Amino acid sequence: MTAPGASAAETRRLRLRNWRQGDAEAFFRHTNSEAVMRWLGGVRPRAFLDAVVHEHFMRWQAERGFTFWVVERKADGAFLGFCGLKVADGRGSSVAGAIEIGWRLREDAWGQGYAREAATAALGHAFEALGAERVVALTVAGNRASWGLMLRLGMERREDLDYFDSDWPESMNPVIVYEMERSRWTRS
Repeated sequence: MTAPGASAAETRRLRLRNWRQGDAEAFFRHTNSEAVMRWLGGVRPRAFLDAVVHEHFMRWQAERGFTFWVVERKADGAFLGFCGLKVADGRGSSVAGAIEIGWRLREDAWGQGYAREAATAALGHAFEALGAERVVALTVAGNRASWGLMLRLGMERREDLDYFDSDWPESMNPVIVYEMERSRWTRS
């Protein structure tokens, strides 16, 4: 499943797939806007995002078999953003080593249920294929849309796990943590 472009999961409307050559351009063009990047450190230079794709996302899929996969709409093959899994590794993280779910969709894909659909598929992969005991999601207090989705997914707020990440400005701290345990997933 580590081949470029290979599907990790499919839903009724979406395909979560591995990154391939050319995806970095779509990632930069569709998700590097003020609105999308508001809670993610702001708009970034092209070289920075290329490095994220090649040195993180593509490396993770090759080494671990999972990553923040490309979210592609089945109907027209449109690049909508990413959603998937990584190993939590933030500086000062209280959840380092846990499986972390994350997503970032282009602005014109918001409000259509794509993020929830993709995140549900990614959670299924974490619990069913990877055998994760828990999955965490990280955000900041101001990012209501993100933590709202975490709640709709059935994740629980874990204030006791919030932490300060020195890689982010004070205004983006603390990092707030949501969690879903395997037992909660199997009941859903």
